[in-house]
Amino acid sequence: MIKVLLFAQLQEESGQDEISLELAPVTIKELKELLIRDYSIRTFDNVMVAVNEEFANEEDVVKSGDTVAFIPPVSGG
Repeated sequence: MIKVLLFAQLQEESGQDEISLELAPVTIKELKELLIRDYSIRTFDNVMVAVNEEFANEEDVVKSGDTVAFIPPVSGG
């Protein structure tokens, strides 16, 4: 089970703050594509990714037991 945490607009677009997925090991890029296709997320442009609280890139592989956080840029004043 891979736990996916969504924040800010990603949470609003998907309607969920946490998603649990039964997946074989996948890359971050493949996981993003699945979330865009299945959870109404428009884009992951400029979104930071952390796997088990460490920053990750598109080619990193996530597997069962991992927690993946997608963190959009924060704006405000």
